[in-house]
Amino acid sequence: MEYVPSALEAKWQKIWEETEAFEPLADQTLPKKYILSMFPYPSGRIHMGHVRNYTIGDAIARHCRKKGFNVLHPIGWDSFGMPAENAAIKHKTHPKKWTYENIAYMRKELSALGLSFSKTREFATSDALYTKHEQFIFTQMYEKGLVYRKNATVNWCEPCHTVLANEQVEEGGCWRCGTPVIQRQMPGYYLKITQYAQELLEDLETLKAGWPSQVLTMQENWIGRSEGLSFTFALSSASKAILGEGFEGYEVFTTRPDTLYGVTYSALAPEHPIVTRLLTCNALDPATIAAIEAMRRLSSRDKQSAKKEGFPLGIDVIHPLTGEAVPVWVANFVLIEYGGGAVMAVPAHDERDHEFATQYGLPICQSIAPLSGEYDVSVAMTAYGTLVDSGPYTGLASKEAMAKIIEDFEAKGLGKRVINYKLRDWGISRQRYWGAPIPIVHCDTCGVVPETRLPVTLPEDVSITGEGNPLEQHPTWKHTTCPVCAKPALRETDTMDTFFQSSWYFLRYTSDPSFWDEVPFDKESAGYWMQVDQYIGGIEHAILHLLYARFFTKVLRDLGYVNCNEPFTNLLTQGMVLKDGAKMSKSKGNTVDPDAIVAKYGADTARLFMLFAAPPQKELEWNDSAVEGAYKFIRRLVERSTNANSCSTLPEIAHEALSKEEKYARKKVYEALKKSNEVYQSGYAFNTLIAACMEALNALNVQTNPVVWMEGYWVILSILEPITPHVAWELSQNLFTCKNMGEITIDERVFEEENLTIAVTVNGKRRGEIQVPLDASREAILLAGKEVAHKWLKETTLIKEIYVPGKLVNLVVK
Repeated sequence: MEYVPSALEAKWQKIWEETEAFEPLADQTLPKKYILSMFPYPSGRIHMGHVRNYTIGDAIARHCRKKGFNVLHPIGWDSFGMPAENAAIKHKTHPKKWTYENIAYMRKELSALGLSFSKTREFATSDALYTKHEQFIFTQMYEKGLVYRKNATVNWCEPCHTVLANEQVEEGGCWRCGTPVIQRQMPGYYLKITQYAQELLEDLETLKAGWPSQVLTMQENWIGRSEGLSFTFALSSASKAILGEGFEGYEVFTTRPDTLYGVTYSALAPEHPIVTRLLTCNALDPATIAAIEAMRRLSSRDKQSAKKEGFPLGIDVIHPLTGEAVPVWVANFVLIEYGGGAVMAVPAHDERDHEFATQYGLPICQSIAPLSGEYDVSVAMTAYGTLVDSGPYTGLASKEAMAKIIEDFEAKGLGKRVINYKLRDWGISRQRYWGAPIPIVHCDTCGVVPETRLPVTLPEDVSITGEGNPLEQHPTWKHTTCPVCAKPALRETDTMDTFFQSSWYFLRYTSDPSFWDEVPFDKESAGYWMQVDQYIGGIEHAILHLLYARFFTKVLRDLGYVNCNEPFTNLLTQGMVLKDGAKMSKSKGNTVDPDAIVAKYGADTARLFMLFAAPPQKELEWNDSAVEGAYKFIRRLVERSTNANSCSTLPEIAHEALSKEEKYARKKVYEALKKSNEVYQSGYAFNTLIAACMEALNALNVQTNPVVWMEGYWVILSILEPITPHVAWELSQNLFTCKNMGEITIDERVFEEENLTIAVTVNGKRRGEIQVPLDASREAILLAGKEVAHKWLKETTLIKEIYVPGKLVNLVVK
């Protein structure tokens, strides 16, 4: 048989489509598996990262079908987002047209890989029907008090008259015009994810068996639970006079109240209300004002990476325990979104505070003595120890002092014990066109009102220029009537963060499309399919997407939609595809076109290489010669299939009557089958499984027994079907008169050893090995050992002969 991948693959893809081979079954009494790869953004063409992600998921889904599971393996499109607007500006096209043309093209590319996705359950998140249901979910969250509106700090470009995402801020300037970006307060909508912070943290424990520990740690750190003391730094009288009415002090939070006597300054974020007042009341010199304004223009990410910088504000607060004045600074390392934008600074016992104090010559005051060794003023001593120079708390151990100080603060009404989270509520407002409109109406009579006339869809007669929000500028779209009083009102022109769409899409797939018009998803079907048994995606989504999906699942549970607490039982984070040691990217000029690989070698070769080159969790280095090697293996598999005769059942084999080569071939075949069972149960190390299949094929080639060939191909094709499905189905059709070979029982006889392999050592040094019958006597084994080691026994005196049963012969000489 000649191997022509293009014809063979087109044939089977057509058969699979016509027979709806990969659609989930309606029978919900069957055991199920929900296998899901993170859905792609329709950027225009697939890349090798897509190929790897979806090949891994497809192999798992196909294997589960072979094991008799009812499998849900869907695909969709994460189709809203900023890249479509950028493309609209660049190519002078409409984001919708660009997006759906890309979906059509990428659908063909993915289909060419033979991926076993359900075609009936495919959707795009920009579909009006999807928008309808997610807007309804938003309104339910709003009514439950999980949505609120407040002013937020955003990146603003004045010439472009638009808000910029952090990714659009390049070196402090607008990505389009280069103008320095400013931080501006604008109203936005927030989801109360912090209301679920403790549950999100606690439920990580339930994921330990199925999620990478690295991802769990990243989630835990992002949630960032901490216990400590919250108290007020009261402003001095002189400082109150400078600031005027409305300012008495500000709140700070510390996890280390035992270091309170080491406070030598306090620092505020550039956006703090006190700093804002000082900027407008002529209390600062022009140079300081300009420097603070420059700080404010930096994004949070840039502030954290920038060199530490600050300025004294000319005001003081009063230390709550000593009554002494503490100078207040503004510092770029203090973020307004964390802890209210104010910190107490203890340079002796905090690395960041120490660096800042050293840079500006501020006092460093020790309040904790190390448990061992001397205190070194040149570095921050951050460990627990014993309090020194700390008034009535001197001599107490750190943890004892922390409890005592918090107790005293609460008793005196100075502060309180609090639990804080680093996690902040999720701001979902985006001042962009290509997104799901936030379903809110602003009515002069009724105020802020959730929209009930859903979906609120986007107008298509817009011009995307990058200047301002097209929805805000549209002459008619934002004008509507109030759904409550029917008076003239205005639509909200912000659209939702695209993470909103990807936080519940996996639930949409669980329903047959016949439900999609009426409900977001069918509760009964969701109860059957959820949780996702295996989720596959890049490590770059380890925090936000996974955290938001977990949050949504808990919210939808509380709204009565689902019964599960977590969306994904098992998570696999596949490694990146590299070339020449770097991640593939157009900017580096090191990309490989998947279409070209499929055209030259076939989809099965692309799939085989992707699964063979490295374990799924590791980075994969592209190797042209290895791709060629994968192709040659498949071609050899096809060519050697002529050695086998067709049959309809697994042949009966008298194993004891086989030759040594025939027995070895059967052993390697069944070793591969054992490896297959292991690989799918833990880790998905497809590279080891493929290597075992290659060894089995080589072993089959050494012998000539057609019955052993037939059995070997029966097993190997069954193993390879999830990996190289087209050629496996083709050869199975040619060789076997049944389409499904079913479950294969391992013939344990192939692993029974007929001989013992015994190592032979002389004075403990290995000199060879012998093979002896299982029933060989001790004397016969020692004699055989001496024959193998005879040249090392010459001109020596044999002192002792040692035999360790089944393992070792050791001959002691002098």
